[in-house]
Amino acid sequence: MVTIRYRTRPLPAGNCVDDRLATLDAVSHVSGSPSVEPLPPTAGRDPFAADPGAPWVRVSPRLATARRMGAVAMALLVGAAGVGVSVAAGGPEWGFLVVLVVLAGLGWVSWVIGRQVRAMGYVERADDLLVVSGVMFRRLVIVPYGRMQLVDVTAGPLDRRFGIAKVQLHTAAATTDAVIAGLPTDQAARLRDHLAALGEQRSAGL
Repeated sequence: MVTIRYRTRPLPAGNCVDDRLATLDAVSHVSGSPSVEPLPPTAGRDPFAADPGAPWVRVSPRLATARRMGAVAMALLVGAAGVGVSVAAGGPEWGFLVVLVVLAGLGWVSWVIGRQVRAMGYVERADDLLVVSGVMFRRLVIVPYGRMQLVDVTAGPLDRRFGIAKVQLHTAAATTDAVIAGLPTDQAARLRDHLAALGEQRSAGL
């Protein structure tokens, strides 16, 4: 309990302020220390770091392979069209230049895909799910279990070929929706069932 007492005393003689004014002294007396758990220190802490006892669960590296194969298919289409137009308009040397540009772009995209996949992960905590993604622009989404409305599991042709799937979480606010791509199919099924059960329990308890 905190008790605050106030007292007044007259100003010294000769002060230009009206004698009726007084200074207000606040004397606080604290009886008993409140039981407040101190917050952990945040100086130098990475805002995208997971809890020490719950490290990030990373997605499968097969997601990078699937995305690179998609990039190769797109590069072949773009390169073939570019070479055809360049040869018809300027000669074989222009077609060779287009091939070099396409190969350089494909190499850069492949490197970026690898970094993006390595940066993706999630953590299941007691009350919420954390999902992190992005390399240049990092994004951390915190999804409370009680706000989840729908859990989707999808897989495209390349995903099925590599045995991975994507889990998407829908909440009441679209800004807190989260996507976890590149999970092995058995892990995606387990996460789907677990999150659906937690969402029902927390919603029933509201």
